[in-house]
Order: sequence, then C-alpha cells, then structure tokens
Amino acid sequence: MSDQTTLDLSQQAAGDALDLGQYAQRAYLEYALSVVKGRALPDVSDGLKPVQRRILYAMERMGLSYSGPNGNTAAKPVKSARVVGDVLGRFHPHGDQSAYDALVRMAQDFNQRYPLVDGQGNFGSRDGDGAAAMRYTEARLSKITGLLLDEIDMGTVDFVPNYDGSTQEPKQLPARLPFSLLNGASGIAVGLATEIPSHNLPEVAAACVALIKKPQLPEEELLALIPGPDYPGGGQIISSSSDIADAYRTGRGSLKVRARWKIEELARGQWQLVVTELPPGVSAQKVLEEIEDITNPKVKTGKKALSQEQTQLKASMLAVLDCVRDESSKDAPVRIVFEPKTGKIPQSELITALLAHTSLESSSSINLTSIGLDGRPVQKSLRQMLEEWIAFRFQTVTRRSRHRLEKVLDRIHILEGRQAVLLNIDKVIAIIRASDEPKQALIDAFNLSERQAEDILEIRLRQLARLEAIKIEQELKELRSEQGKLEDILGSEATMRRLICKEIEADAKTFGDARRTLIHEEKKVVAEVKVVDEPTTVIISEKGWVRTRQGHGVDAATLSFKAGDSLYGTFECRTVDQLLAFGSNGRVYSVPVSALPGGRGDGQPVTTLIELEAGTQLLYYFAGSESTQLLLSGSGAYGFTASVGDMVSRQKAGKAFVTLGEGETLCAPSVVHGVPMNARAEYVEGGEQGAGLLNPASHVICASVGGRILTFEIAELKAMPKGGRGLMLISLEDKDQLAGAAAYTRSIRLDGVGRGGKARTETLEIRSLNNARGNRGRKGKAADLGFKPQAVTRVE
Repeated sequence: MSDQTTLDLSQQAAGDALDLGQYAQRAYLEYALSVVKGRALPDVSDGLKPVQRRILYAMERMGLSYSGPNGNTAAKPVKSARVVGDVLGRFHPHGDQSAYDALVRMAQDFNQRYPLVDGQGNFGSRDGDGAAAMRYTEARLSKITGLLLDEIDMGTVDFVPNYDGSTQEPKQLPARLPFSLLNGASGIAVGLATEIPSHNLPEVAAACVALIKKPQLPEEELLALIPGPDYPGGGQIISSSSDIADAYRTGRGSLKVRARWKIEELARGQWQLVVTELPPGVSAQKVLEEIEDITNPKVKTGKKALSQEQTQLKASMLAVLDCVRDESSKDAPVRIVFEPKTGKIPQSELITALLAHTSLESSSSINLTSIGLDGRPVQKSLRQMLEEWIAFRFQTVTRRSRHRLEKVLDRIHILEGRQAVLLNIDKVIAIIRASDEPKQALIDAFNLSERQAEDILEIRLRQLARLEAIKIEQELKELRSEQGKLEDILGSEATMRRLICKEIEADAKTFGDARRTLIHEEKKVVAEVKVVDEPTTVIISEKGWVRTRQGHGVDAATLSFKAGDSLYGTFECRTVDQLLAFGSNGRVYSVPVSALPGGRGDGQPVTTLIELEAGTQLLYYFAGSESTQLLLSGSGAYGFTASVGDMVSRQKAGKAFVTLGEGETLCAPSVVHGVPMNARAEYVEGGEQGAGLLNPASHVICASVGGRILTFEIAELKAMPKGGRGLMLISLEDKDQLAGAAAYTRSIRLDGVGRGGKARTETLEIRSLNNARGNRGRKGKAADLGFKPQAVTRVE
C-alpha cells in the first residue's frame, strides 16, 4: 500500500470525508501504470520486460553465461527450478509459474528469432505442447545474450534496489543491439497493448549504422535496409511494400503472411503438396483442426442442420483434397503433407482452397508500443525506435568510456607512485622501519598522495624486484595510450560515432544470419464458389423475406406471402450479383444472390443470412451487379454516390457505409445507372446480357418533407467508394428533413401522405423538374403538391 493510500485511510479514520470516486481513480491509475511499466510492455533500450531482464541478470550472477563463470569455459546448465527460485527470491516476488513461462519463451526458437536462453529438455513445441516441469528442464544463457550482459559491470546502466532492498538490480541492460526489434515482443497492459514482430539482425544493424552516419536518412532508404519483419518460422509476407511502409511509419498495421510450400512429384504422375514454413502463431495442429472442421462440419448451436455455406465448403474441399498428415519431426520442424484427390487436379486449385480456408494464409499485427527513454509508453514508428535505441547506445558507450577512464587514471596514479619509490627502495624501507606513522612519512618524503602511500604500504616484497620497474614502465605506456583514446572518444562525437558503428558491424558479423521470411507481394487469396451465371429474379417482402425465381419476367400478381406480409419489390438480375440490405444504423449488409433460397415457398428472412446489430432495422433492399451505381442520402440532406461493389463485404456483420447525424434516418437508395426495382419503376429495354437497364442519370432531385424541391446536375455529387456522409444536397429550413433524393433523366415519382392520411402520388416530368433547377446546396423551390412527400422514386 502506498504512502498516499495510507494517508487517505488515516484521514478517513479521523473522520475526514474521502471521495470514493477520486480514490478509485487514483488507485486504478497506480495499478495501470504498474502493469504497463512493471509487467506487460518492453523497454525500447533493451527490448525486455522486467521479468525477462531479471531472469537474465540472475542467470548471469549465477555464472550461467555462455562463456562460463571464469570467462573461458562453457557454463554447465542447471535445473530451471534453481533459476526460478533465485529470480523469485532476489528480484521478482510473483508466481513461480509466470517466471518459468517467461524463461521457457526465451528458450523457444519458434517464438524468438534469437533465443536468449539455451534450454535442455522439453521446452514445448510449435503445436502448443507445454514445457516439462521446471524440475526436469535445464537452462543456461545463450551466446547472443552477451550482447545484453557483457557491459553490465562497466558503469553503463543505473542500478536500483530490489523489492526488499537487500540487493540491487539493473533498470535496463546495456544492449549492444536493439533487441526490441530483433526478438520483438507481445503483451497486453491496461489500455495498451504491443505486438512487435521480430527482425533480421544484419538488416537492423545496417539500419542503425546508416542512421548514426546520416541522421536525416530518407524513409525510402531506411525501409530498403529493413524491408519487413523476419519471423522465426519463416513464411512469406505478401503485403505490398506500401502497406509495410505505412505500418512502420505509423507504428501500427497488419501484414498478410502466407505459408511456404513445395510440390513433390511422385510415381505415375502423382504429386503432393508439402508445407515447410508457417505464418507466425500458426501450428501444424491448428491447420489439421481447421481441415477437420471443414471436411467434417458440426451443426452450429441453435441450428437443426448444416448451413448451405458449410455444405458448399465441405464439397469444394473434398473435391480437391484426399488426405492430410503431419510429418513434422526434429529433422523437419514443419512438414504438413496434402494429397490431392487425383493427380489431374490443377495444383493451383488445391493451393487456393487451402490458403482461402485455413490459417496457411493469415494476418500478423504490428503495434510498436514500448516504453521510451523518458519512461512513457508510446506507440512509436520504426525510425523512432531505432533513434531512441541509438541515443541509448551513445549514452551507454559514454558511461562505459568514462567509467574505464576513471579506472585507467586511478591505475596510472598508483603506478606513478610505485615508480617514484622503486628508485629509492632502501630509503622507503628505512622510513617504514623507523617511523611510527609510515604513511604520513612516505607522503612527506616522496610527495605522494594518500592513495599512493596506501598502495606502497600494501605492496608485496616480490614486487620490489628490478624487473618490476620495467613492467611498470610498460604498463604506464599502455595505460597512457588507452587514456588518450578514451579522452578522444569522450571529446569527439565523430570518434564515438565511428566506434559505435564499428562495434555494431562486428556484432552483426558475429551473430548475423540469413533472412528466413520471404517478402514478395501477392494478392490475398479469396475463396470463390463457382456459380453458373444465369438470369434470376430476387423477390423481397415488406417484412424482409427473400427468395429467388429462375429467369426474368415474374408476374408480381402471382406471388403469395405470409399473412400480414406483402411485396417490397422484385429485382431482375443475375446469379453472380449481390443483394444489399440497408440498415437504420447506416450499415450495408450484402448477400450473394447465389446464396439466396429458391423455390416457390415463402423464402427465408434476410436477418438469418446476416448478423444484424441489436436495435437495428432493415429499411431498404437492392439487388444488382457490382457495377451498378447508387445514390445514397440521409434525412439530414447529405448524400453521395457509390457502386454496389463498394458496399459488398465478406463479413456477415456488414460494412459501416453511410454516416448519419444524431436523429437522422436513411433515405431510400436510388439507381444512378443499372437495373431498377421492377415493382416500383419502369425501365428501358436492352443492355448487358439482355437485362433492362436504366439510362445513366443526368440529374438529381431532392424533396423535403416541407415540400421544397431542388434539382441539379449529378456531376455536382461526389463518388465515395469508402462511404461517409457526403455533400450537402439541399439547404433545409429549421425542423425540415429530406424526404428523399433520386437520380433521374426525364421523370420521377413523389409518394406521400395527404389530408386524412390518404396516400398520394405525383409524377413530375422534365418540364416541372426544370422549374426547380439550381445549384447543389441551395434551398430549392416550394412545390404546390397538396401533400407532404415521403419518398422519391426514379421513373426514367
């Protein structure tokens, strides 16, 4: 409990009022900061979380470094339980399992690009198998950990008291390379998360050297040196270079990563597909489970039978895949064999099916959030991470050089004192034998400092030999030379830059390896169910029941519906087209026409084919080709145009497309160019594939509930493929709303309610419409209709 919390409680005990909200806010903030800085996020300086840093430091102090306790023999690994016990007892008073899990992760070569712990025993597998208990496994530090710990005793970093003040622990480790990028990190804190991918050591080292030599290095040159992540398990990054650059520039993004495979030719023209590398976070077991779910699907909760989508997916997968098996072993960490149904199946078909429906192609997140040199957790760009580590390295080398210079100067001082007395050794002995205070007597006789006099009094007799004077002279010469170099480093920024670059290049040569992850842009595989392109009619009822009929020319009078339901509209389109449903929340939901139920029944509710948000209602529907252009607007009098293809989404939850203000409602969409809704519009015969197409609209009409009308050229509107709010269509008076907007060429129809609630309809031809002509965003002209418009529909 903090001192402030104790003070608050004492105030409460004394009868003072304590605001519970403020207390909870402060307590939660303290907890959040503790999680962010003390557990979950890595430090940009050494790339480690506190528990990882404490484990490595404890193992180094236990003599478990790769070079051994005396620096020349390999350290013998010890039981992991010993390491965990030392870490918990000295530095990390938390659960033993959490400390062991962190140790295990640092030893897994499929999780870390450059493992920091050399583990012996069962440390888990890529398939999710856990490590053996800590009493069975053994561990020591790996060789590359020297880049983190070799300079720990050279005055390079600050030490702070441990949790009980019994010893000291380092705030950071003096990393000689940016391990925050080399091994990456993953963590979830309170309100913050990080997902830093691993990178290739020579590439990162080259980027650091380039930035040191040229701080204003252009972004393109930096990204040429670090083209993308380098995952431990290899794989292929198929995202474009611009997507990778955006993720590095902003510090957040998502990359598409694909497995790598080879085709093995067998006897008699047969072949098999062998996957040898997987995307990060994907295991062979996961892929096998996904194949099992596809080929042997289970009925979803709340359903009575398999869905049409499950049945189609099962049939399409079994048509190309015969069997799959996992042949992974020590010699081949990843080897998943897929045998095709027959050798005559095109290889691309099997590959496409597997990539589209399994994790062999998946996404990998990038979130470069870490704790900076100022102690604040911030989402950084790639350049910022490198620049901050470079600043840390300059600081580390400065402290190391200053620390070494102090030791060199101290040694020179000692040797100069010895040199002064060795020439008068008999006098020194006489003074020591005769004086009650030999220390002060030596200082007075030879003009020595206390430090020099103390050293002479403690000197061994064997060091008084004649050869010792020669050794002192040689050592003094070497030390003065080193002193000059250290002073040059500390006094010249250019010298320090050259030294740091030289050390980085040497470490890269020692520990560098080839890139494992291929970076080659490819298009994301999308599963396409082959659909016969033929004419069909989509029938939708007012209550949202949908069905299809083969061919065109369906007579609406012959259609029957459930009691209390009626026709909303029919759409003559093709089986390869899309059905759109417009929600009251501005989202657009899409369903392929080929997935709609057929036959002569009542059909199926559209809501069972999509995932509708609670409280959302479906207002309008449209079915047509993806090239069809629609005019979308809201009651706030803003609108834009977009194609059906822009609104199509693979997600059943649809796509947020039309932005509506508070209290606004969506108006009926209007066709700019394409197939209209037959039940509510006449259309011109002819067009593509024999379907009736409306001529491209040339103008837009806007009608307000208050009875004002404005028409303007459709060229004044803006096409917005990603959706949004759009441009102002008509300037509304207070409390007035847009009844609807429609694109037209010659005529439109206004529907509304007159006196007594009687439905009224008025058709306006080109002459009447021209009287309301103006520029977009004007108030328009009051129309003498005799009723309040509620909808506008294009006739022609």
